[in-house]
Amino acid sequence: MRTTSPETLELSLPQVGLQALAWGPDDGPLVVALHGFPDTAWTWRHLGPHLAERGHRVVAPFTRGYGPSAVPADRCFQVGALMADAAALHDVLGGDERAVLVGHDWGAITANGLGAHEANPYRAVVTLAVPPIRAMSEGLTGWHALRLAPTQLRLSWYTLFHQLPLLPEGSFERLVRHLWAAWSPGYDATEDLEHLLESVRTPEQRSAVIGYYRAVPRVWAVPAAYADWHRTWTAMPTVPSLNLHGADDGCLQAAIAERAATRLPDGAEMRVVADAGHFLQLEQPVVVNDAISTFIAR
Repeated sequence: MRTTSPETLELSLPQVGLQALAWGPDDGPLVVALHGFPDTAWTWRHLGPHLAERGHRVVAPFTRGYGPSAVPADRCFQVGALMADAAALHDVLGGDERAVLVGHDWGAITANGLGAHEANPYRAVVTLAVPPIRAMSEGLTGWHALRLAPTQLRLSWYTLFHQLPLLPEGSFERLVRHLWAAWSPGYDATEDLEHLLESVRTPEQRSAVIGYYRAVPRVWAVPAAYADWHRTWTAMPTVPSLNLHGADDGCLQAAIAERAATRLPDGAEMRVVADAGHFLQLEQPVVVNDAISTFIAR
């Protein structure tokens, strides 16, 4: 699939400096695209040119801790901090009222949480690979929980592994190669792993990206600057939303996403993408790009 070389932006946010890739005209409707773990802004190398050809301005930051963006001085990786960064990006990029927020994995968690907040500046959100957490918890009850939870607990072993000190950092390259292979079976992640390992070369950067997981159970440690944002990180978006999920996702079962779809509010759509795993924007870019551009156009 044809890709177009992006611009590079240096963005100064209130709490951290971020570098971003950008495609499309400066005055086009803004789309901010957030990557997840273990990945980088290059995950949007197909979507960025696709939307740019349709007149959009697409900005994909390397999120806090991922080089060449900075490791924040406050060392905070709570979802509330990621939401604050996404809101600040909207402001520093011009405050476009037409703006849409797209997110994959941790970016999806961020987009869902921000889409639920009263101060959300984006008119719609698109999430990939992680439905709203409340929709998943409400859908995973009774027989469905008994049927799906044991497999999901096995798939989610890495979240507990990431709570250990030092070991995840020490085995980082081996770990992420395994996760890409397990989460998107059959996909050649050579290019993506090169971008990732270049992005997290230092021990500080590796601790930062693992820190996203370590921050989750530390609910007492949310700094005041992010506390109000963090309040809605598990809530349901109140703006129009599109949720995309790979049918063969080895990280979060598609069956859980399908159960979550039964709990989504009006204005929310769920689509399971065939022949795609966790990194569906890379595995099935034509299908994913078309779904996102069609949704944004509506």
